[in-house]
Amino acid sequence: MTENSSAIFTGHRPLGYVSNHIPLVTRYITRRKEHLIVTVTGRTFHTYGSSKLGLLSVSKLHPQDITALTADSYLVFVAAGRDIYAWRRGNELQRVYSGHGSDVHILFPFGPKLISVDKESLLKVWDIKDGSEYLEMTFNPAKTRVTALCHPSTYMDKILVGSKQGHMQLWNIKSTKLIYTFSGWDSGVVCMEQAPAIDVVAVGLESGEVFVHNLKFDETVVKFKQDWGPITGISFRTDGQPMMLTGSPEGHIACWDLEGRKLIHQMRSCHTGAVSGVKCLPGEPLVVTNSGDNTLKQWIFDMSDGGGRLLRHREGHSQPPSRVRYYGGSGHSIVSAGQDSSLRVFSTVADLLNRSLGHASFNRKLSKKHRVTEDPVRMPPIIDFTTDTTRDREWDNIACVHRQQGLATTWSFGNGKMGELQLLHDRFKQDMDLRSAVATCLCLTACGNFVLLGYSSGHVDRFNIQSGIHRGTYNHGKNPAHKNNLRGVVTDSLNQQTVTGDSKGIIKFWRFKAGDLLQKLELGHDLSSIKLNRESGLLALAMEDFTIKVVDIDTRCLVRKFPGHSGVITDIAFSSDSRWLVSVSMDRTGRVWDLPTGQCVDYVQFDSPATSVDLSPASDMMATSHVGDLGIYLWINKTLYDHITLAPVSSKAKPVKLSLPANLKVSPEDTINEDDLKMETDEPEDVFASPEQISADLITLANLPGSRWLNLLNLDIIKAKNKPKAPPKKPKAAPFFLPTIPGLETKFDLSNLPKDTDDGSRTLNLGFTTFTEFGSALGQASSEEDYLAMVSSLMEKGPSGIDLEIRSLGPDGGGTIGALGQFLEMLKVGLESNASFEAVESYLGLFLKIHGDIVASEKELLTILQEIQTVQEQKWTSLQGEIDSCLCLVTFFKSSFL
Repeated sequence: MTENSSAIFTGHRPLGYVSNHIPLVTRYITRRKEHLIVTVTGRTFHTYGSSKLGLLSVSKLHPQDITALTADSYLVFVAAGRDIYAWRRGNELQRVYSGHGSDVHILFPFGPKLISVDKESLLKVWDIKDGSEYLEMTFNPAKTRVTALCHPSTYMDKILVGSKQGHMQLWNIKSTKLIYTFSGWDSGVVCMEQAPAIDVVAVGLESGEVFVHNLKFDETVVKFKQDWGPITGISFRTDGQPMMLTGSPEGHIACWDLEGRKLIHQMRSCHTGAVSGVKCLPGEPLVVTNSGDNTLKQWIFDMSDGGGRLLRHREGHSQPPSRVRYYGGSGHSIVSAGQDSSLRVFSTVADLLNRSLGHASFNRKLSKKHRVTEDPVRMPPIIDFTTDTTRDREWDNIACVHRQQGLATTWSFGNGKMGELQLLHDRFKQDMDLRSAVATCLCLTACGNFVLLGYSSGHVDRFNIQSGIHRGTYNHGKNPAHKNNLRGVVTDSLNQQTVTGDSKGIIKFWRFKAGDLLQKLELGHDLSSIKLNRESGLLALAMEDFTIKVVDIDTRCLVRKFPGHSGVITDIAFSSDSRWLVSVSMDRTGRVWDLPTGQCVDYVQFDSPATSVDLSPASDMMATSHVGDLGIYLWINKTLYDHITLAPVSSKAKPVKLSLPANLKVSPEDTINEDDLKMETDEPEDVFASPEQISADLITLANLPGSRWLNLLNLDIIKAKNKPKAPPKKPKAAPFFLPTIPGLETKFDLSNLPKDTDDGSRTLNLGFTTFTEFGSALGQASSEEDYLAMVSSLMEKGPSGIDLEIRSLGPDGGGTIGALGQFLEMLKVGLESNASFEAVESYLGLFLKIHGDIVASEKELLTILQEIQTVQEQKWTSLQGEIDSCLCLVTFFKSSFL
């Protein structure tokens, strides 16, 4: 058993990751004719195509979080801790560069070299091909703490080093000499970018200023300043517009006119977090940005005022998800609620199908007038939601309760947006004592018509989710349904009874429609949450004493009790067949309980506590969300793909550590050998080439187009149909300058033009023609290889050329009887080789059509033709036997299955 595989589950992949605070990089792949965008997502990086922002590849898992990222035309380089990894095609590890004493935070490609800088300002230059250390330079962090690198265009072997102290230094890497020191502007350098003009570099400072500086004369060309904090990224448009873009920690992007030396556009609230990277695609009016809010966006400058608009985007939760649930019976969609007040749908099939249902808002119309970061009516995060697919195309089919809120919101999965209804009983508006009550739990009925809400005041209400009208209340006499805080409310599959539970562990069974109390069950301990499997009628209850109890709602008695967790149970889930119950806890563990035997059959420990868990409708996958993690993790159920015997887990057993999939981890064995190194832009992919003939015993076709052999026998008919009705006429000759006749009207003098002659006469050549190149080579052929070569040369000709070659072999075309015999020998060898079978047969048919009379009168030719007939009969007998065998088997299988 591996570290990442328990008795039942093994890691599959995470969902919902797009980008973090590391700036993105772009690279152009000539073979794809597309720009690729690379973003970091913690310990992995993703590669997206710029055309549709589709996810192309995900790297393997690095030992530590990635701290720096860069790329050239061939490789992607990432720094994880003190090591640097070079990747080919985004997921093939080529080399590891080791040697730094502290974490690397800057990577910079420099032709065949790679420059890296760690946090102690130790600069190393590596040879990319062999991985050797080419150069090492040490800077004093107290005087020059390196924060940015740039290579000025046309400055061979030179790099520009920016420092936190504010000054810049121009170094020659080859000679390791300091060429010049730029005094700076009394503010730390954050980023630098080469401008489209030679000798000019844009320098972004911590003060929010941008200096477009001429290195040759050490003069500032233009200075800009933004009021949104430090410059986080700089990029220049190269599509003919003199524009520079800068990013800010506030999520805004400023567009500066370099010719007018002014600010021309503000792209406000592009991201909810700081803009990490800004990259303009070369030669296109497109800019790509990423942020630590887990978003990647592509903007296009096609507005009437020259501004940019959002073209495409990929995003996930900006805050960790708190609840995840599979949607529908296919298991292809997962609905998740995040602490950013958003509801999102993630596809387990393709990332392009991921979508957002929006952010929860008290007033949707007012929210549309404000940006996401400035929404004054945004609701608190969703703490729980319920879904049903019965009415997903007719009305809202998702209901949510929010943190410290009394009302519940409705959402539509089919329409992909938040609904207009907000469910709240009037008593919570009129009674002052109940205004502080909050909704704590909810349930959507199996019919998709009603939603039941439980409150901290003990009330339980039933609403129609289509109209939002209140349809009933469950009361215990004149009092609310419970005296204590509601922790759960569920209904059965037939809407016959409703089950509610409060914080003191009191379970009550009610008639669904009438609201009559049927039975009361006291568990003896405080209750945390409940979960019902409607198919089996089993109700799982997570208790505050870290145990799980199972109640049968039909018999209304306790049937199982599962102790074992040492922390608060955050979520529970049933398998589709109700055989397993999965529970996760704040003690970082998860357990799988076998309900028939009452035993724990799997015990795992996650890297961080799981906040939610759910099993797919087919129980082939498990989805979990974790504390402080933006992603949703998928785990595969191994028992569906292998024969596994599950033994009970001992109470003293230690949990199996379950982290991300082991096959995604980087290991030294993953590095590619030197013989396998190929640059992906220089050499295409290896394409499998099928041999011309798999076996000499098999009949092989020439795979020629039908027009090259199928109509050879009808070639004379085709020529007759395509023959023009009249021969082409030669145009009358005319002088370059036409003479005119003197007079008032312009008339041309045509008296001296040459007279028409009879062009229909043709000269008849009565001489004998010589052999063509094919006929000459055929006369010299003596071995099987020579004859097969002649067949191959004949296959290269067109139908008219083949007809001409065969006609020229006969005495009427200038040939001889011996040439006809050689051609028949060639056809016999071709049939015996089983190669190009249909082409050889068509050539034989055309030959007999043209020279059939001559062959019938020549005994020598008849003998060769009889040998060809014998070969044909042997080949057809063998082929017919194989076809009959296949038909016999097909008929047998068809009759046996029917």
